Amino acid sequence: MFIRPVFADADAGYNDSEFVIFGAPFDGTSCFRPGARLAPAAMRAASYNFETYSSEHDVDLCEVPFCDLGDIEVSTNVDETLALVRLAVEKIVRDNKVPIMMGGEHALTYPCIQAFDDVGVMVLDAHLDQRDEYGGSKQSHACVSRRILEECRVENYVSIGVRSGAKEEYDFARQNRVRFYTSEQVQSKGIDMVVQEALDYLGTDRIYLSIDIDVIDPAYAPAAGTPEPFGMSPSDVRFVIKNIASRAVGFDMVEIAPNYDHGQTALLGAKLIREFIAAKKRGE
Repeated sequence: MFIRPVFADADAGYNDSEFVIFGAPFDGTSCFRPGARLAPAAMRAASYNFETYSSEHDVDLCEVPFCDLGDIEVSTNVDETLALVRLAVEKIVRDNKVPIMMGGEHALTYPCIQAFDDVGVMVLDAHLDQRDEYGGSKQSHACVSRRILEECRVENYVSIGVRSGAKEEYDFARQNRVRFYTSEQVQSKGIDMVVQEALDYLGTDRIYLSIDIDVIDPAYAPAAGTPEPFGMSPSDVRFVIKNIASRAVGFDMVEIAPNYDHGQTALLGAKLIREFIAAKKRGE
């Protein structure tokens, strides 16, 4: 079911691991810049750049048991691919481990959340992703948050960093009281207040955290599938991870299209994954 190689320091066996990384190299519904299917390999390669020790969290990743299962063998069909992702995550969750998915496009988050019962969902994304369908598909990456809200067993949902969407998406969000914070609100309120308000709203200690790399301003993360200016800073995203990780039951990093820069976005994605593992371990 899986094809190797591995993320740096993911040296534990599956049975001993607290965290389980896997790649989902699929970008079949990408609509602007394809190439997110190449991101798992790019992040794995980038992950070898970093020291194992996190001074911020006083955690050495070489002492944290985690593994990398390699990449799921995806289908060319979006529905079949989503089913394969769900099966993989269901097993990881059943075995009481924390799944970490490296996408791939954002549609892949939907089956990850399907694998959980009664979780709050926090999505960092430049886009609302609240379309009912896009390009003839209800499973497009542009519809992922709509599918999560309508079809997954979620306690509550909040999105941070939003600055783009069709009028119909904003109308849907208002009519259904979907909680979201714009990147301007992050700047005006401060990321600490936004995170605290979001946590209060979610009202749960079981949170699935999804990061679409386009939440970060393209000045810092140029190789996004659908880049959107006026975004969040990497430090603000790191702050979210640091303050959410102790409650997180699952995590993903999606929408990096590595051919559109010289490796800096994959480096950032790999670093944020490592930050998540260290912050989660520190919070135990």
